[in-house]
Amino acid sequence: MSEVEELKKEIAQLKAEKVELSTKYAPTLRKRVNIAKLIREADSYVGQFIGVGGWSRTVRSGGGGKFAFIKLYDGTTGNELQVVVDAACPGFKEVTKDNGVGCSMFVIGEVVASLGKEQKIEMKASEIRVLGPSDPATYPLAGKGLSLEYLRTIGHLRPRSAVIGAVTRVRNALAYATHIYFQEQGYQYVHTPLITASDCEGGGEMFQVTTLIKDGDFEHKLPNGKPDFSKDFFKRPAYLTVSGQLNAEIYATAMSSVYTFGPTFRAEDSHTTRHLSEFWMIEPEIAFADLQEDMDIAEGFLKFVMNYVFETCPSDMVVLEEFEKRHLAEKKIALEKEKKAQAHAQAEKMKAAKAAGEPIQKKDKKKGGKKDQAKPDWRAKPLRERVQGIINSQFARVTYTEAIELLLKAIADGKEFDEDVKWGMDMGCEHERYLCEVLFGRPTIVTDYPKDIKAFYMRMNDDGKTVAAMDILVPGVGELIGGSQREERLGELEKRIKEMKLDEEDYKWYMDLRRFGSVPHSGFGAGFERLVCYTTGIDNIRDAIPFPRYPGHADY
Repeated sequence: MSEVEELKKEIAQLKAEKVELSTKYAPTLRKRVNIAKLIREADSYVGQFIGVGGWSRTVRSGGGGKFAFIKLYDGTTGNELQVVVDAACPGFKEVTKDNGVGCSMFVIGEVVASLGKEQKIEMKASEIRVLGPSDPATYPLAGKGLSLEYLRTIGHLRPRSAVIGAVTRVRNALAYATHIYFQEQGYQYVHTPLITASDCEGGGEMFQVTTLIKDGDFEHKLPNGKPDFSKDFFKRPAYLTVSGQLNAEIYATAMSSVYTFGPTFRAEDSHTTRHLSEFWMIEPEIAFADLQEDMDIAEGFLKFVMNYVFETCPSDMVVLEEFEKRHLAEKKIALEKEKKAQAHAQAEKMKAAKAAGEPIQKKDKKKGGKKDQAKPDWRAKPLRERVQGIINSQFARVTYTEAIELLLKAIADGKEFDEDVKWGMDMGCEHERYLCEVLFGRPTIVTDYPKDIKAFYMRMNDDGKTVAAMDILVPGVGELIGGSQREERLGELEKRIKEMKLDEEDYKWYMDLRRFGSVPHSGFGAGFERLVCYTTGIDNIRDAIPFPRYPGHADY
């Protein structure tokens, strides 16, 4: 026997021994390797036999049915693992013929360097165990290019989609980064109550909590027919909280720096893409801090959490950026079709009017057209570049009065807004976005708002007309963070509570914080879902939270 033949025999024997060993010591479910770890430590796994559990995103046959490629995901990363399966592999038929997209499986095989450009490694399967079958013909996620609107109708399955999976991981990273940011600066995490008797904002749009209702009516009533809340569970009217801020102030005046991060509720009958009935708020309160420090902390917070996402979720940001590109392209095509249809309908209408001898009305030209056409598209830059722009930019700062003057100047130059601009107004999203997208071209902090459009707890400025408040505006969203220096002077606080006709008895404890050892302090509230929307490029806030609650919808 020649040396070559002996070498071939030896290699064949080694391969047989390797297969025997891999079968003997086949990984169990408990010893599975998640795909995030596998991708992250790819080089160290090449040549190893491991087990991976997940769901099939795609199953594609090749070589006339001699082999198949499976795109496997397990939710730990935006990356998928390509599994190459030979027809002789146990479980091949079960995956390719009986199941397919959507089935769950445990795959045992060797990790090898990939010849493809899309991935660094892939797995050569030696065994596939289908754990949960799925009929690809009826699987709701089997199609391509599924819209977010459609995914919303199958909320129990939408986390399995690539885009919602990416949003969920980014949301997780933002939440984790929030705790890191505040914990590393010495803040105490305080759990504030969900049930409250106080209306933090004084808006009145709160969900009421009661046990008085029986058979569709109030069980205990006063002589005037109104419910008798003294017989209720809490012996007084109680509500789901709209904010944990007032409670956080209690602990800030004892522990210096605290933050709360939890769900809040608002019973506003709003169906817009920017509002939810249940949403999460990040609310720090800082003793001894003025408005300037408050702004610095808020700006630093946004930059920190977004940078954390960049460092920990690179594959998810790629998925989201590609999704946005596709979504915008589809939106552009749909808009062009709509314009053509409208133009055709208008032409037919004019044609009919001309045939009937009716006068043809010419369409008025919109004023300020040139100015509006010059407005930059905030989505012109790719998602990752936009987020990076937040991280690297120095936020602009302008007072409310200066902002109104800038908007009035824009109107004088030909810009048109749906709502008139005047001092004292509560600026709408169109005004906020114009400021940060067009006039400043970066995140913008507006300060010193009129007292009549802000909450009672904000510190009165020396002019007697404005309060030490601030809002952080970002392109595409508008207000992302709202905060203020709190009113620490007892006399001024009592005056504001009376002005706003709030029940002083409800806020007696709040005034005690000023009565005993009062201290200048500030804080802000960041709408977590809006932060998720901006970081992921998602338009509708209902796609930024796992189980959206809004009027008419409380599924799952």
